[in-house]
Amino acid sequence: MASARVLLLEGGPTAVTLAAVAQDIGVTHTNLIHHFGSAAGLQSALMGSMVEDLTRALDRAVARLRTDEGAPMELVNAVFDAFDAGGAGKLAAWIVMSGDLSHLDPVRAAVRGLVEAIQEKLGDIDPADAPQVRDAVLFIALSAFGDALIGPPLRGMLDQDADAGRRVVAGLLAQSLPRAAKG
Repeated sequence: MASARVLLLEGGPTAVTLAAVAQDIGVTHTNLIHHFGSAAGLQSALMGSMVEDLTRALDRAVARLRTDEGAPMELVNAVFDAFDAGGAGKLAAWIVMSGDLSHLDPVRAAVRGLVEAIQEKLGDIDPADAPQVRDAVLFIALSAFGDALIGPPLRGMLDQDADAGRRVVAGLLAQSLPRAAKG
C-alpha cells in the first residue's frame, strides 16, 4: 500500500499499476495478482486505505476542535494537511474521475462529526444559523481539495507563499461562522 500511495502521489492514478508496484517493492507481478486479484483490486485497496487515513485525520481535527487547541487555523491546517500531504486531494479526484463514489461513504461520518464539533465549539447557536456550519465545512474541504491539486502553481502566479490559502480560509472561517446565541 505504501508503494502504491507514493506512485499515486507522484504520478497520479495511471501510475498505480500492478507492474509498477511489483517493481518498486521487488516482487513479481504474479505475487501482486495473487494478493489483490487485479489492478482494480489494488486500486480499490489503496482507496480504502487512504479513505481510512482521511477519516482518521478528520477525527483528529474534531478532537482538537473540542479542546482549546482547536482554533480556526488548527482546524484548517488539519484538513489541508489531510488533502495535501495525506493525499486525500488526489484520492478524491481519482474517486470522482472513476465514477464510483461509494468509496467516499466511510468519510460521511467523519465530515458530519466535524460539523457537530464546530457546533459544539460555538456553544448555543441559533438553529437558523446551523446551515452556516455546514457551509463552513464545505468551504474548508473544497479549499483544501483545490489547494492540494492546483495550489502550488496558482500561488506562484499570485506571488503567494505556501500557507497563503490556509490563512485566507482560516480568516474567512472565523468571520463566517455564526456567533453563539445571546441568552
